[in-house]
Amino acid sequence: MSEASPTMSFSQLVAESLEHVEEIFPWDLEELIAGYSDVLLLDVREPHEYAAMHIRNSINVPRGILESACDWGYEETIPDLVQARERDIIVICRSGNRSALACEVMQRMGYRSVRSLKTGLRGWNDYEQELVDENGNVVDIEAADAFFASKVSKEQLGPQAA
Repeated sequence: MSEASPTMSFSQLVAESLEHVEEIFPWDLEELIAGYSDVLLLDVREPHEYAAMHIRNSINVPRGILESACDWGYEETIPDLVQARERDIIVICRSGNRSALACEVMQRMGYRSVRSLKTGLRGWNDYEQELVDENGNVVDIEAADAFFASKVSKEQLGPQAA
């Protein structure tokens, strides 16, 4: 019988994933986009987050369906993503946590070059890079600041915050 594994927090899971995942800063992504047209920008946030604002030309595959979207034979399969195992892929989320977890999974699934956007879209916005809404309209930077501001309630902070 195997010994039960200790409980890990979300931040510990992310830290463990980052031991195996390369990150890219917003200014590096800006340079990459400007000079390299074959990079795939994969936004793993929820659809409502993506609709509100995202990097132009990124695709949205929520973290919850990523594995089946990356493989053939599922209702969630995204052929362009399945066929992108040899492409450079930058994975994007709000702050760089979900994207780190997604990168680790994609590496395990055979993706050759996946990197996480360090600081996520919050950092992209802080670097004053363009974000667009679901209609392709540029999002005002102050509106983006408000969208990315923490909305964690007192109850969500848990007993250690009391």
